[in-house]
Amino acid sequence: MSEIKNNYEVMFIINSTLTEEAIAGVVEKFKALIPANGEVTKAEELGKKRLAYPIMKMNEGYYVLIEFTSNPEFPKELDRIFNITDEVIRSLITVKGE
Repeated sequence: MSEIKNNYEVMFIINSTLTEEAIAGVVEKFKALIPANGEVTKAEELGKKRLAYPIMKMNEGYYVLIEFTSNPEFPKELDRIFNITDEVIRSLITVKGE
């Protein structure tokens, strides 16, 4: 029996007050973490954008969008890692329709 794989999309916002090297390090951390547990189908750095409302007294954030496939248990672990990463101010993982 083959393993069940779902398509997911994650958008996360990194604190834009960090240096370019620190932002690149956070992006690379997650670009490496996801392939270890699934397969990245698309990774796009949207760059620095204005937030719709202030988050932790910040008005800008660095947006990153990654689409991937993995087993259904991995997104829960990924969300936990986003929550304990201080540089990430918001994240959202959604299941993509076919």
